[in-house]
Amino acid sequence: MNLSEGLAAWLRLSLIPGIGGETQRKLLAAFGLPEAIFAAGRLAVRGVIGEKADLLFDFVPEPSIERSLAWAEAPDQHILTLADRAYPPALLEIPDPPCLLYVRGKPELLSRRGLAMVGSRNATPQGLQTAENFAKTLAGHGLNIISGLALGIDAAAHRGALAAGGTTVAVIGTGADRIYPARNEELTRRIAAHGAIVSEFPLGTPPIAANFPRRNRIISGLALGVLVVEAAPESGSLITARLAAEQGRDVFAIPGSIHSPLARGCHQLIKQGAKLVETASDILEELGSDPAAEAPPTAPRPTDDDPLFAALGHDPCSLDELAERTGYDTEQLLAELLLLELSGQLTPLPGNRYQRLS
Repeated sequence: MNLSEGLAAWLRLSLIPGIGGETQRKLLAAFGLPEAIFAAGRLAVRGVIGEKADLLFDFVPEPSIERSLAWAEAPDQHILTLADRAYPPALLEIPDPPCLLYVRGKPELLSRRGLAMVGSRNATPQGLQTAENFAKTLAGHGLNIISGLALGIDAAAHRGALAAGGTTVAVIGTGADRIYPARNEELTRRIAAHGAIVSEFPLGTPPIAANFPRRNRIISGLALGVLVVEAAPESGSLITARLAAEQGRDVFAIPGSIHSPLARGCHQLIKQGAKLVETASDILEELGSDPAAEAPPTAPRPTDDDPLFAALGHDPCSLDELAERTGYDTEQLLAELLLLELSGQLTPLPGNRYQRLS
């Protein structure tokens, strides 16, 4: 049997509706490779999975198989099976590894030492900057940044890794031939060119809500640990953190303001035993990397000796509060706030408020 026929048998096993990952792995354990499953015949397969065997022999997803084989023939598009040497060994350690992975980009990155970074889709400006800066530093020290290509923290983590000239892997909840969300189209193309985009879902799979929590086990499974940047108490990022802990991965969380709803999920994780993180060096030391390697130098930032910067504190602050704290008149205050904004030191918020970016 040639390689295409072998892959076709894997695709047939994975594309039949009603035959999920657990059933697929049960059959593989009983018969070996997929071609042996189909060669064994209906009665033998019934002895392992009961009446579900009829689905295997009554439904042959020929158009989907042909489409997938054609997709995998294109440059930088790959389908990895559990039997492939290129299949990431870290996923073999988790309880439910996917039988197939569709990969756009560089499949070897799936086996590289990496850190998963996740967080809120509705992140604060400070959270986005924090995620991007952490990813830039960690990628600069050789860690592969793994995330889910969602809006917010995920996208910021991917951008930071790319900005550092590092590598990044996006694990998505749609087919690998789709771009979702549409606002991340350019970022998706950059990741496909310089990193890897991975999905366990068949080509053409739309953005179904149930698929996104499911793909989280792959995000954590590929990584040495998971860093949660910002998360509400009911955030999907906490699902990824829980899966990481169950898989024996490290869980890290960045604390935030006690007044921020997006810090409460991180605080909850820390109470449950996640490692509190203040700098990227905290993670590098924990994972055994060399924190002495310096990140690229950055422009000097104001310190708390600067009256306005000190008055801003770390929580959102209104213009009236700043005027009261500094004694500046409105014209002087607006001028200095504009300079800080232009230099990336603060961000304006709705309601005539400002927040320091640290």
